[in-house]
Parts: sequence; structure tokens; C-alpha cells
Amino acid sequence: MAPATTGQIFNKDEKVLCFHHELLYEAKVLDARPVEASDKKGPWQYKVHYKGWKNTWDDWVPQDRLRKHSDENIELARNLRKEMDAQRKAAAKPAPTSTRKRAFGGDLNPASSTRGSEERNSTAAAPPSRGTKRGREYEGIDKEEDYLRRPAVKIFMPETLKAVLVDDWEKVTRENRLVPLPSSAPVTLFLEDYAASESANRQPGSAENDILEEVIAGVKEYFNKSLGRILLYRQERPQYQEIYPQLVKGTGELAGKSVADVYGVEHLCRLFVSMPDLIAHTNMDSQAVSRLREELHKMTTWLSKNMAKYLSVEYEHASQEYLEKVK
Repeated sequence: MAPATTGQIFNKDEKVLCFHHELLYEAKVLDARPVEASDKKGPWQYKVHYKGWKNTWDDWVPQDRLRKHSDENIELARNLRKEMDAQRKAAAKPAPTSTRKRAFGGDLNPASSTRGSEERNSTAAAPPSRGTKRGREYEGIDKEEDYLRRPAVKIFMPETLKAVLVDDWEKVTRENRLVPLPSSAPVTLFLEDYAASESANRQPGSAENDILEEVIAGVKEYFNKSLGRILLYRQERPQYQEIYPQLVKGTGELAGKSVADVYGVEHLCRLFVSMPDLIAHTNMDSQAVSRLREELHKMTTWLSKNMAKYLSVEYEHASQEYLEKVK
């Protein structure tokens, strides 16, 4: 969850959603007061009553635990509940050994991508393991026990984006078609547009706005570092091998650009699918994971509503010469 923001945001008798541990519950604001009585422009705290709970549970909570009672946040509350229920069911039933091995092996390198085989027809269809040496250049886990203690996270993927992933998988792996590069609407453009739209809902200079900037910068960095390692299908690797040298050259149209300036949201959707495993291999605590999940929920929801602007209309058919390289 977010650090405390400043100024009073919620009013007495207002219907809200309140975090209690990892879940959001319907609540009502009974009272409000500044943390420091003499500083009404500083952080505030609120006395809340949880709907359906006894009055003995009424409590003063910091502002960062409250969310507006909006359709978007109600949907987030439902998704958090579904994730919690799924985790409890999984905990009650031991996972197959093979599943455990796949989970423990994941990190930000091609050999341990948890996105699975290209032959698996699912919304998270992904490239096969490529057998390269396991790297340690990213923050990650050292032991399996450490991995098991990481906070579980599941990124919300709207049905629109799931459909894009399936369509993308079909075109690349079955039809041998490629996304035209450089993209006319690259990941960088999407992130800039989303930042402009979402920042309008946040107070300039606030902790909420700072978090938005950090998340956007983090998504871009993850994309740049992950694209060539775990986000490409086998059929796309020669294309990447042609593009990447142009990015690192000192001259040319692509000089100085990053892969986020060249690749589009088709590949970004693949990153969102991989994010749960990538996050699980960081040292983030449960509060930070909860907040990040909330921010990514907003990002994927916004993308799903504006997908037409960023989606490549036509994929290019790979030449026979190109397909020979793939083999």
C-alpha cells in the first residue's frame, strides 16, 4: 500500500473500501482527523466501520489503507478475494513435483521463463526454454525456501488483453507472421499516454503520483531487460537479432533507442503475463507487492480500453529465407 498522502481526502459518513491485511472490505468513515492535530495539510487518519463487522472492529486507520468506493476498486476487491481463495485451495492440496520445479526455476532469463512451451495453447503461450546458462544479473532468490516465502501476486488481465495474447500467439507461432518493427505505437508511447491520463487523477507532488512514476519507469525497465530474454517466440529471434545491433550503434535511425521505443504492446502484454513470477523473485514485501498489483491492475485496465490505438493492424509474413534462419 501507498505511503500516507497529505490533506483530507475522505469525508465523514463516506462509503469507502479499506484494506485489512491483503483484502479490501466495504467500510464507512465514522470520523476523520489529522495525524498531527496542528497540521491539517499533513497526513490524515480515519475511523472506519467495516460493513457486516461488529463495532468492536471499528478502528483508526491511516489514509493509505482507504480507497474510493468506485467500480474499478470494487472490481479490484473482488479480484483480491478470488486470488486469496485460489491460494488457500492451492495450499490445501500439494502441488505436483513437476509444477514445483517449474516454479522454482523462474527468473529473468530465457532458460527459466515460466511462460511455458509454444505448443501450449493458452493466453500465456510463450517461447520454449532455450537452454542458455542461468544468469544472476537480476535481483532474485538464492534458495527455494526463499522463493516460497515471497508474497504471491497475480496480475489482473482483462479479457480483451487475453484475446490479444491468443491472437498474437496464433499469428507468430502458427502462421509465421511478425509484428512490423519499429512499431508505430511503441511501448514508450503507451506508457507516456497512460502516465498523462492517470496523473490527472492524482495530486501533483503527492506520494500517489510518485508511485505512478516509479511503476511506469519500472515497467519500462523490466520490458527493456526482459524482451530479448523471455518475451520472444522462437520465430521472432532473428528479427530481434537484426534490430538489436541497430539500437546499440552510435548512428542510424534507431541509435540511442531502447527496445521499448521499437516494440509494441503485443510484447508488453506478454510481460504482464510473466510479471507474477518476476515479482516473486524480488525482495519486495507484501505491502509493496499489494500496491504494485493495484497499479498494474489500473494499467492493464486502461490498456484494454484503449487497445485499438496501440495494436498493430497487420503482421508481416516472414520470407522463406527468414524462416530458414528460424530452423
